Amino acid sequence: MFDLTGKVAVVTGGTGALGAALVRGLAQAGAHVAILARRAEPIAALTAELCASGYRALGMPTDVLDKAQLAEAAAQIIAHFERVDILVNAAGGNQPQATVTPAQRTFFDLPPEALVAVFNLNWLSSVLTAQVFGRQMAAQGSGAIINLSSMAALTPLTRVVAYASAKAALNNFTQWLAVYMAREHSPSIRVNAIAPGFFLGEQNRFLLLDERGALTERGEQIIAHTPMRRFGAPEDLIGTLIWLASDAARFVTGVVVPVDGGFSAYSGV
Repeated sequence: MFDLTGKVAVVTGGTGALGAALVRGLAQAGAHVAILARRAEPIAALTAELCASGYRALGMPTDVLDKAQLAEAAAQIIAHFERVDILVNAAGGNQPQATVTPAQRTFFDLPPEALVAVFNLNWLSSVLTAQVFGRQMAAQGSGAIINLSSMAALTPLTRVVAYASAKAALNNFTQWLAVYMAREHSPSIRVNAIAPGFFLGEQNRFLLLDERGALTERGEQIIAHTPMRRFGAPEDLIGTLIWLASDAARFVTGVVVPVDGGFSAYSGV
């Protein structure tokens, strides 16, 4: 039920800390993987690594906010693999300029262009990829779309106003698209999301660790409110991803699954 042999998976943000782990997990489960990201060098390196291990992989630099580039990427993927069965929207992230830091930047000082950039990267990119690759799934009558949400979507976190708002919108979009695809196209097209807890990445490292690599006050608060007492490792997401992408979840659509070490279950007392 969890076997993805022969399935074709597209992963946006596929060279990031989380995205690359998801790409490797999908390949190990038997899927052929198409990697979309902004920079050519990391794409080439990851594609070469997978091919050297005997997996089928295709990589291409793509701006996930450019629908024309996405359409071109889809055409190349379908020409190469003939279909698209799985779409994983792992592209996303935050910017320091869109983050409240009491000593440097209050909410009133956040520049509109930074807020828009973060919102677009975390919400609009998933809408555009769903339009482009979802059209192919609609033609096939089957597919699975998995969005990457966040703990910030469930309960707004301090400081990351644009990021939290965008991820909350992404949860709503996940549910909306699940209903639309099942009712308007095929009940065999499923749309779900994974809400990671706190994973260290380049976008949030400055908030969680200081220059010496020790926990900041915010980092300490997060660990104190995570019953498993650690940050997540990228590989911790793979099991949930494989489940949602496979026939094991064939009656699961429109849900957001927390993978958070218990953070969302803990009230603090």
